[in-house]
Amino acid sequence: MTWRELAAAAGQVPPESTQQAVGYPALFLLVALGALVPVIPTGALVGSAAVVAFHHQSPPYGVLLVFAVSALAAFTGDMALYWLGQRGVRSRGGSRWLEALRGRATPERLEQARAGLDEHGVLVLVLSRLVPAGRIPVMLACLLAQMPLRRFARGDAPACLAWAATYALIGILGGTLFAEPWKGVALVVGLALAISAGPSLRRRLRPPP
Repeated sequence: MTWRELAAAAGQVPPESTQQAVGYPALFLLVALGALVPVIPTGALVGSAAVVAFHHQSPPYGVLLVFAVSALAAFTGDMALYWLGQRGVRSRGGSRWLEALRGRATPERLEQARAGLDEHGVLVLVLSRLVPAGRIPVMLACLLAQMPLRRFARGDAPACLAWAATYALIGILGGTLFAEPWKGVALVVGLALAISAGPSLRRRLRPPP
C-alpha cells in the first residue's frame, strides 16, 4: 500500500472516532497523574471533557464514558499513591511520596481527618474526595493508621465514583447553558478552580487567633 492509499484510508476515519481514540486515553492519563501528583486540576479536566462530550457525541453515552474513564483513572491514581505511601510508612527513612503528603496536609486538617476516620471509618473517604483539599489529609490519616490497601480501596472506589459524577454533572450544566462548547469549558474551569481555591482563601481571610 502506497503512502497515498494510507492517507486516503486515514481520511475515511470519522473525526469523532479519532478524537475519542486520542481524547479518552489522554483523559485517563491526566486524571491518574493528577491523583498521583496532586497539583493538576483534575476536576476541571473532567468537567471540560464532559462539556465537549455533551456537544460532540451522542448523549448520554459520551458523558457516561467521560464519567467511567475519570472514575477509573482517579481510583488508579489513588491506589498508586496509597501504595507508595505505605512503602514510606514501613521504611525507616520514609519516602518522598509520604513527605509530600505530609507537606500538603496541615496539622489541623490531619487531626480532623483522624477524628473522622475514627468515627466513621472508610465512609469518610467518600466525603474526602468531594470536599476541597480533603483527599490528602484523609489519605495520610489512613496511612498513619496503617489501614490495609484492600480496606482503603473499598472506601476509595465509591469516593472516586461520586467525585467523577459530580464533575461530569458540572460539565453537563456548562454544556446545557451555552451553545458554544468553549463557553461551557470556561465556566467549568472557573468553577473547578474556585472550588479548589476555596480552602486556602478561607485560611487567608480567617482572622488571627
